[in-house]
Amino acid sequence: MTLTRRTAALAVAVVVALACTALACTALAGVARASTPPPPPLGVRAAALVEESTGEPLFGQNGNAQLAIASTTKLMTALVTLEHTKLNRVFADPDYPLASEDSQIGLEPGERMNVHDLLLAMLLPSADDAAIDLAFNVGHGSISRFVGMMNARARQLGLTNTHYSTPSGLDTPGNYSSANDLVDLARYDLEHEPFFRYAVRQTHAVLRTGNHVRFVTNLNDLLDRFPWINGVKTGHTLDAGYVLVAAGTQGGMTLIDAVLGTSSEAARDSNALALLEWGFANFSLRTPVHAGKVLARPAVTGIAPGAPGAHARLIAADTYTHVFPKSAPITLRVHAPKQLVGPLPAQADVGWVAVVADHKVVTRIPLLLASAVPAIKKSHEIASALIVSVTLSGLVVAVGAAIGLTVFWREWTRGTRGGRSRSTKPR
Repeated sequence: MTLTRRTAALAVAVVVALACTALACTALAGVARASTPPPPPLGVRAAALVEESTGEPLFGQNGNAQLAIASTTKLMTALVTLEHTKLNRVFADPDYPLASEDSQIGLEPGERMNVHDLLLAMLLPSADDAAIDLAFNVGHGSISRFVGMMNARARQLGLTNTHYSTPSGLDTPGNYSSANDLVDLARYDLEHEPFFRYAVRQTHAVLRTGNHVRFVTNLNDLLDRFPWINGVKTGHTLDAGYVLVAAGTQGGMTLIDAVLGTSSEAARDSNALALLEWGFANFSLRTPVHAGKVLARPAVTGIAPGAPGAHARLIAADTYTHVFPKSAPITLRVHAPKQLVGPLPAQADVGWVAVVADHKVVTRIPLLLASAVPAIKKSHEIASALIVSVTLSGLVVAVGAAIGLTVFWREWTRGTRGGRSRSTKPR
């Protein structure tokens, strides 16, 4: 087999080996979950807990049940408003009748207030008159049109257990959501709307537009009691009970939970707090693989050991960040050939690394060539051919010499014997 054929055969073998390994790995899936203490008992109709940056669900109780959600409806009212108008836009309050028991900041018909302050009024003290003002004006004079925008946005976000019939969250037929949808919506709002993220973590605010200055306080009293709490929204009606979507950050990880149908403000707070604390106590956000990190150095065929380029560098294609149980051991298993044969381009996929948590494969990340692997140079092939040629030539010479020496020896021996016999013959 020539050197070129040997190179091709080795390359094919590497590809086949990698393909077989990849096929074997398609059976490995699932998220590692070590044994963790059970969540606290909750006095709720439904609850959910997710990690913000990854969206990883950590807990669910009746999470898809369609329930009344009270003023947490305003999470969508705020999103649609922020996506369709500017904070400095000034709206005139419509003369829209509201029940005296509704939460209000006392807007007067025709009173002018900017969107910035209307959103603060709606999100902190949960003012229904601010929600109606925003819906009427963003909906171009139609609250029903605005509600249609809310439902369209819910469909776009995949909130399959959510439907709106009011921008404020009053008990109205057809206004419902689920614990899972609420945490997903809150997560989206926090990630995509900087003003929303700022607003819901304020304990109080001063509204300076309108007929007079107003001071408002956030109904989410967890913000005052726990510095690591940073949002999101309260709600209460007779049908919904006490509802809270809450977010908190500890150790570089943000968790969002929702508790629906609790019996009191104290129960609302204690249930939401207990679920968040359980999450922080038992889970952490870890990054076992970073994009660009060198995880293997296979040898390169045709380059002498120790010479520049004798080993290729295989780097992780992506960064992998995931929520893991704190009790789960995390390991990496690198699958790559021990030797590579060029030519191979930079960024070629030549292996993978498996992330293993609690003895289960969580994911696998491709390994890419950091730089190209060159083809074996012709000079190497020529040198090898010359070595073979010289070796064969030497062998021929040696064999010829041996044959020549044998013939010479036989002739010399025969001649010697013949001369000796003549010298002893009597004359």
